[in-house]
Amino acid sequence: MSDATVEAAEVVLPCSDLSAALPFYMERLGFRLDSISPADAPSAATLSGHGVRIRLERGVDAGPGVLRLRCRDVQRFAGGAAWLTAPNGTRVELVDADLKPVLPPLRPSLVIATMGGDSAWGQGRAGMKYRDLIPDRQGGRFIASHIQIPEAGPVPDYVHFHRVRFQMIFVRKGWVRVVYEDQGPPFVLRTGDCVLQPPQIRHRVLESSEKLEVIELSSPAQHETLADHELELPTATVRHDRLFGGQRFVRHQAGAAQWQPWRTSGFEARDTGIGEATHGLAEAHVLRPRGPGQAQPTRHEGELSFAFVLDGAATLWCEGHDAATLVGGDSCVVPPGLLHAWSECSTDFELLHVGFPGNT
Repeated sequence: MSDATVEAAEVVLPCSDLSAALPFYMERLGFRLDSISPADAPSAATLSGHGVRIRLERGVDAGPGVLRLRCRDVQRFAGGAAWLTAPNGTRVELVDADLKPVLPPLRPSLVIATMGGDSAWGQGRAGMKYRDLIPDRQGGRFIASHIQIPEAGPVPDYVHFHRVRFQMIFVRKGWVRVVYEDQGPPFVLRTGDCVLQPPQIRHRVLESSEKLEVIELSSPAQHETLADHELELPTATVRHDRLFGGQRFVRHQAGAAQWQPWRTSGFEARDTGIGEATHGLAEAHVLRPRGPGQAQPTRHEGELSFAFVLDGAATLWCEGHDAATLVGGDSCVVPPGLLHAWSECSTDFELLHVGFPGNT
């Protein structure tokens, strides 16, 4: 049988503590990190070296081991079997070499995450701190993280990409220097700026200010972050119109944005351009009150309505629930069909709103 359909072999090993295991495999044994997921609380990592790939994975039963073959065409290999058992008991799994992100069924709920609440900071990849803003993940369809880089200077990042349906980064405080595939030389994102990172675009975080804070929202919640050891950034080509997974890269600069009346009375908004770049899959706006008074109650029928308070304070009213005062750093998800409104907004109130208008 020809081996032309097998792209790589991957040996899966049980691992209960990635933070202790990774330095051993990388520094002592000379493996290099290929991928790690999820970014906010890593539970699996793939490494390569010495002609073999290994995957350290939490929750794997110790035993004969598992050999995973990543195939270009699963149906053409081993008669289309999903898995085989070797004579020594090793389980051989046959998977697609280009795994697509799995989009779980939506389970909408009302979520309020406060800075002083239970959403504690955890350690993520590349020395970054993560705070979980949607603990229930809306059934696994969405993840939103409040990310901090405490120290100024170079960030120990590497060229990487994500297998996602959607991902955006918004700078709440500070600045960060980044570089993206086919988007020209490195540039700085400052407070209020954001980017749409279309699926599988290669990128790297280079350096940041002290106490950088960003908001990252992705779909689905469970997705892989993969290293690209071959590509060097910046690339020689510049293609601002290039599509990645059907989406176009967006760099939104707050200083050049224009404010327009928002569809909910009492607010105005600046459009990040994400709606156009994703062909309506998602949209992202920064909102602020146009004057005193209360916005009219509204509801949505889409997949997601996520809001993060950038500054100031306001009261969120949701039908059938107690009103809640949200301040800078707090966030919420309002499920479809629920009547809600913002009121008692402070003069400096600003809100990042990300919506998925579709209902799939």
